[in-house]
Amino acid sequence: MPPRLSIILPTLNEAAAIGDTLQSLQAMRGRGVQVIVADGGSSDGTLLLAIPWADRVLSVSSGRARQMNAAAAMALGEVLLFLHADTRLPEQADGLVLDGLGAGDRLWGRFDVRIAGRSWLLRVVAFCMNRRSRWTGIATGDQALFVRRETFQALGGFPDQPLMEDIELSQRLCRLGPPLCLRARVVTSGRRWETRGVWRTIWLMWRLRWLYWRGVSVDRLAEEYR
Repeated sequence: MPPRLSIILPTLNEAAAIGDTLQSLQAMRGRGVQVIVADGGSSDGTLLLAIPWADRVLSVSSGRARQMNAAAAMALGEVLLFLHADTRLPEQADGLVLDGLGAGDRLWGRFDVRIAGRSWLLRVVAFCMNRRSRWTGIATGDQALFVRRETFQALGGFPDQPLMEDIELSQRLCRLGPPLCLRARVVTSGRRWETRGVWRTIWLMWRLRWLYWRGVSVDRLAEEYR
């Protein structure tokens, strides 16, 4: 019997996190969930670390959207869940997703998020992310977006762009219907916030989203993000 859920992880030099993340998914694998890692050319051994803990490990050209699309093309699940390598799902995430989508006519959804880190501001950031997502229907990759495979394929997958691919896909999905907003929380690393500075990262992300909404080229935004 094919899996009902496929979890897809795009990676690039994630040796420090990938082992723990994949090990946390093993109970779900035992319940029939497919786990696919799509690596974009890591040089730190990520690929080798992933092999024992995943059903498929792909080596594809770098670019998160391309990596996720390549993995989705090989996925067998009725539902696809896209997970960052530094993000942990709740223990019963598979049941929450499948039961939630099966209980109504929703085509896609996401989890609430908690950001792990030392700064109290990260709790505020997560609260705002969750509220904003409910108001706007837009989900970010940190929230472990999930979607019915046939819907994902009908939309052509993630747009092939270097940044904001999750925002763009969310906008397209919103035209088909609102997301299922699960209150269960994924836990994502606060490393980028703490490395760059929390306030600076908040300002940068809001500025990039505003410029994206204004139609600024994603290539220019990606340069600013880097």
